[in-house]
Amino acid sequence: MNPCDQTIHELQDLLARGEISAVELTRSYLERIDALDPTVGAYLTLARESALEQAAEADRRRSAGDAPSLCGIPLAIKDVLCTKGLRTTCGSRILENFIPPYDATVIEKLKTAGAVILGKVSMDEFAMGSSNENCAFGTPRNPWSLEHVCGGSSGGSGAAVAAGLCAGSLGSDTGGSIRQPASYCGVVGLKPTYGRVSRYGLVAYASSLDQVGPLTRDVTDCAILLQAISGFDPRDSTSIDRPTPDYRAALGQGGAGLTVGVPREYFGDGLDPEVERAVRQGIDALAAAGARIVDISLPHSAYGVAAYYIIAPAEASSNLSRFDGVRYGLRDLEADSLIDMFQRTRAQGFGPEVKRRIIIGAFALSSGYYDAYYKKASQVRTLIVEDFRRAFAECDVIAAPVTPTPAWRLGERLHDPLSMYLSDILTIPANLAGLPGMSLPCGFSSAGLPIGLQLMANHFAEETLLRAAFAVEQELALERRTPPL
Repeated sequence: MNPCDQTIHELQDLLARGEISAVELTRSYLERIDALDPTVGAYLTLARESALEQAAEADRRRSAGDAPSLCGIPLAIKDVLCTKGLRTTCGSRILENFIPPYDATVIEKLKTAGAVILGKVSMDEFAMGSSNENCAFGTPRNPWSLEHVCGGSSGGSGAAVAAGLCAGSLGSDTGGSIRQPASYCGVVGLKPTYGRVSRYGLVAYASSLDQVGPLTRDVTDCAILLQAISGFDPRDSTSIDRPTPDYRAALGQGGAGLTVGVPREYFGDGLDPEVERAVRQGIDALAAAGARIVDISLPHSAYGVAAYYIIAPAEASSNLSRFDGVRYGLRDLEADSLIDMFQRTRAQGFGPEVKRRIIIGAFALSSGYYDAYYKKASQVRTLIVEDFRRAFAECDVIAAPVTPTPAWRLGERLHDPLSMYLSDILTIPANLAGLPGMSLPCGFSSAGLPIGLQLMANHFAEETLLRAAFAVEQELALERRTPPL
C-alpha cells in the first residue's frame, strides 16, 4: 500500500491505528514530490524542513491524546494564501521574494487542526487565467496527459491532488478556478458560498467574487476540509456569522427527496458531446439515487462572461494598485523618479494577462465609461442572481457541466484570450451570484481525460451540495484510477 494513494479519511484511520506516523507519511509525500514533481511542476515552494517539524509535532500531539481532525495530514496550499514565514508569490515576479509576516485565517485553522503544510503550489498569476499557463515560474502539467493543461487558476492544486503529491489542497475560485482544474484533473473541488470561508490573508483578485475552497480525492475528503476552514472571522468584513454544520454527517442521506434542476442553457451549442454524455451519466446517477430531475431555465447565464470580465478586472485594477514598489515586493532600482519607479516596477513585475485585465478594469471604471460598462455589468449580475433565486424555488440542486470541453493542449489557447475566457462560461454564474458550487468526476473522454459534473446549491446549502455529490459518487462507483505518471 502506498500511503500517497490514500484519501484523507483513509489516512486518518491509518494514523489513528498507529499503522503509520505523521513523520513517515510526510516523508512518503516528500519522496513522491522529489520523484514526480519535476515532471508535473505543481510546487513553487516546498517547505521540507517545516513540514517534517509539523509532522513531528502532530505525532507528539497524538501520543498525548490530543489529535484534532487533520492531525498529521499533509496538504498543499495555492500560492495566493499568505503563509507566515513561507514564500507567497501569487505566481508573479512582483512577489517573487515576498514572505508574509502572518497566516491567512484558513491557514491558521488548518494548523489548529494539526495539518502539515507541504508547500505552496502553482497558479495563474494573481489567479487570472484558466490554464495555469500565466504563472511566472513555469506551467504545471495535467497528470493525466502531460501535453494538456491542468486548468486554472488553481491548476497546481488540482495537479498535486491528482498526482498524489499531497493528501488535499486549498485553492481559490473567482470565476471557476477551483471547479475547472478539479474537472480537468479528475478530482473533487468545492467553491463555498461567498462569506462561508474567511478571505483574510487571501491576496485579492476580485474581492466580491473570490472564495477559498478545498480540492480533494473524493467527496468525503472535501467535507472534511470544508469543515476545517469554514466559520465566521471578524477580520473579514464579508464573513457571515452563522453556525458551521457537520458536513460529513450529511453525506449518507442519499438522493431521495432532492429535486435536481437541469438548466437547458448549459447544454447548448459548443458543448463537447463527450462532456455531455458524461454529465448526463452523472445526472442519471442522481435519479438512480432517488432524486427527482426537472428542467429549469437560467436565461441570463449567457451574459455571465461579459459581466464577469468587466466586474473582475475593475476590482483587480483597484486591488493590484498596492503593488507599486513602495511597500513590498519588487522595486525597480534604476528609476530616476517616483513615477518612473511605479511604471518600471509594474511593467517588469506583472505578466501580460494581469496587465490586460488591469487596463480593462481601469477603462471600465474611468469617467464617462462607468455607466456604460461597470454599472451595466452590475445590473446583469443582479439578473443572474434573480435567475438562481427563481430556480431554487423549484429545485434543491442544479446539475450541469463544469466546462464545455475536456482539457485542451498546452499552448492551444494561450494567445487567444477570448477563447480562454469562454472556457469559464459555465462556472462564472455561481460566482456572480455568490453560490456554492462543486465539481466531481463523472467520467473520461475517449482520449482518457477526466470530465467533471458541476453541482450548485442555494446560499449556505453546502450540506445539500455534498449530500448530492456523495450520492453521485456512490452510484457511479467509478474505479479509482491514478494518472499514468
